[in-house]
Amino acid sequence: MADIETFATVPMWAGFILFVVGMLVIDMVVLGGRNAHKVSFREALGWSIAWFALALLFNLLLWWHLDNTVGREVANVKGLEFLSGYLIEKALSVDNIFVFLMLFSYFAVPAEFQRRVLLYGVIGAIVMRAVMILLGAWLISQFSWILYVFGAFLLFTGVKMLVFANHEPDLEANPLLRWMRGHMRVTNEYHGERFFIMRDGLRHATPLFLVLVLIEFTDLVFAVDSIPAIFAITSDPFIVFTSNMFAIMGLRALYFLLAGMADRFHYLKYGLAVVLVFIGGKMLAAQWYHLPVQVSLGIVGLILLVAIAASLIRPARHTA
Repeated sequence: MADIETFATVPMWAGFILFVVGMLVIDMVVLGGRNAHKVSFREALGWSIAWFALALLFNLLLWWHLDNTVGREVANVKGLEFLSGYLIEKALSVDNIFVFLMLFSYFAVPAEFQRRVLLYGVIGAIVMRAVMILLGAWLISQFSWILYVFGAFLLFTGVKMLVFANHEPDLEANPLLRWMRGHMRVTNEYHGERFFIMRDGLRHATPLFLVLVLIEFTDLVFAVDSIPAIFAITSDPFIVFTSNMFAIMGLRALYFLLAGMADRFHYLKYGLAVVLVFIGGKMLAAQWYHLPVQVSLGIVGLILLVAIAASLIRPARHTA
């Protein structure tokens, strides 16, 4: 058994959690998160740039703090770990976007209602990621061999993604959706942004609630992939938590930014699958060979760039 090693103090944890809560409140109250409206490309681009800038600013402040407290060497290592973790989580979150697009298309969710669903989805994802990060850090501290289990799981998941990259899920056969439709009263139409309405004295769910539940479930499934992936970069729970939170908080803006361009990056799914295979193999080989963080980051970046370039060079063919 090993202790969980982290440089973060209780005030640092508390300060970052307050920052996350504060940003969610700003999004919900000040910037119109509660008002139904279609998010424009310009608004999504602005928020995406803002989240990316905040992540880089946090990384700079983190490096500066460590440089002044524990030394330049530790500051360089932790700063690079945060940047690598953030970029990997950001890349893997693109897979969420493909699923969100499928769900919104299947349920024909009006564009002006999607923002609220994704807001609650982000809040749910933050809670689930926090729980899973704490659980993962505890498991690693108690059983060091669990990292090999994580690696094998990522390797299996990556291969599975490669095999089924072009497979379109059949939502009509989804067990969770069928259970909700069989055990809940669901309206056929939307009622604004409401998840429930009262009709004839009985509570009915709207289709928007079904979408919300499926999105939360999707976040849970992808968390099972992404959390082990970042533990391949660092076992410091503070680095894992902060990089995950920045990636998740920027997910909604990234969705609206890429929603209209998802078909252009049709090879990106293959790239993400190869990334998972690479990270899983890296974790399994850690006992014999340690790959430096900067090399891992470079390889991941190269894989994604190749996938994006291939998508642009060879556009997807659409059939009528």
